[in-house]
Amino acid sequence: MRYVKWTFWTVFAVLVFAFLHYTLPQHDIVRITNTEVRRVDFGGNSIFWAAPDVGTASSHNRDVRFIEAFYPNGKPMVYRNEDTGWGWPPYFKLDSSNLQAEARDLVSTKDNPQWVSITHYGWRNEFLTIYPNAVAVKPVSGPDVRIIPWFNIFFFIMVAFLLLMARRMWLQFRERMVDPMLEDVDEAADAARDRAKGIWGRFSAWLSSWRGRPRR
Repeated sequence: MRYVKWTFWTVFAVLVFAFLHYTLPQHDIVRITNTEVRRVDFGGNSIFWAAPDVGTASSHNRDVRFIEAFYPNGKPMVYRNEDTGWGWPPYFKLDSSNLQAEARDLVSTKDNPQWVSITHYGWRNEFLTIYPNAVAVKPVSGPDVRIIPWFNIFFFIMVAFLLLMARRMWLQFRERMVDPMLEDVDEAADAARDRAKGIWGRFSAWLSSWRGRPRR
């Protein structure tokens, strides 16, 4: 049973980590090399794509904006650029057209690079054909710039605070409500056992009195 418990909590922790890793914003320092629009047919991986741009109709295929880039080590990276609207994740992104124009303006060459910070959420997976969704882009001074993830830091501080508050509230609730109820139950059980012992004792004494009587 202990292995089942640890397996459950391990799977739960992995799912929570994967959910947060996919949803929370990340920052990449890259060099943009191209922007384009592609017609995408959605299949089994549609869960990893955002909804159509706000104000447009939904369909099984549509045009999607992409931003092509390279990391400082030469590794390629491709981002999709889609509105999130009022859905999940709650980035409330409604300016994918403007972001595409900003990214296009920051295109540079390998000989004369313009390094930028692209804020995104999601994963890049070639096997599943999924791309992270870019939500912001801004120029930086060089490839060694370190972006401090203030939002993520604040988010985890708030989560830790809420968990501590929830634990404290539960302990107080248990001390005031649950423990007294359990004590009452224990006391009632002890009283019932005492009564049962008393009845059994009287019954045993009555039987003993009959055993002691002489036979006629």
